[in-house]
Amino acid sequence: MNHLKKLTAMNTLKYISILLFATLLLPLQIQAQEQIAVPLSNPGEPGLLDIGVVRGSITVNGYDGKEVLVAYSGEDDQKQEVTQKGLRRISNNGVGFEVTEDNNEVEVSGASPMQSIDFEITVPRNFGLNLSTVNGGEILVNNVNGEMEISNVNGKVTLRNVGGSALINTVNGDIKATFSKVAPNSPMAFSNLNGDIDITFPADVKINAKMKSEWGEVFTDFEMNIQRTDKKNIKSSANDGVYKVSVNNWIYGAINGGGPEYLFKSMRGDIYIRKNK
Repeated sequence: MNHLKKLTAMNTLKYISILLFATLLLPLQIQAQEQIAVPLSNPGEPGLLDIGVVRGSITVNGYDGKEVLVAYSGEDDQKQEVTQKGLRRISNNGVGFEVTEDNNEVEVSGASPMQSIDFEITVPRNFGLNLSTVNGGEILVNNVNGEMEISNVNGKVTLRNVGGSALINTVNGDIKATFSKVAPNSPMAFSNLNGDIDITFPADVKINAKMKSEWGEVFTDFEMNIQRTDKKNIKSSANDGVYKVSVNNWIYGAINGGGPEYLFKSMRGDIYIRKNK
């Protein structure tokens, strides 16, 4: 009977809250990597990982298990410096964050913007991802099949052997992705300001590519039916004689007969659309 109660409690687990504080031993000491196992409400079913950090990197690996494993390591940002009055500042700023799970949606949140935390998270392969970071690291995804929305302000995004669909944006960082398969009829978008965009798709992918680089070039080894548009639309404002000029210089190309629209846009970088051989 007690065994049955334990199983029932595990199956009804909906919320996990973890707040971890590491002891400050040395200035800028890097904490040893720890790992948390998060059980899912519906093991074997698709799920979603949602994590956003201000400082730190995010690595997500897909595997054949039924739990989400959250490994992390942190760096304390507070120095034990001597003040003008001869006092040392001793802070209690260890690694702190929360993990919640509800109906196969796992959220990692609550990390202080003053902390630098690197996450390595292992998820079942059929998981969707919502990942974001601002400073201090790369976002790396391996062997995951699902809908992905990824943003990195100062750092690159790399996807390896992934499937599904992706919306990826960086400000200062390269975007590189290799898709083993794509979700049919699902659009994708890859955009940045500074950095190259280098995407590899299966040879039989059927898409309509919409491409634009302001100060870069576009390269591909796919056969494309290329169309360029250089259209100027001149419109009069409320005051006569004042005009607004907009220039559209997108490049369009159909691959294998066309399909959903895939957008590739860079301000200062080259765009590569490759065939997986």
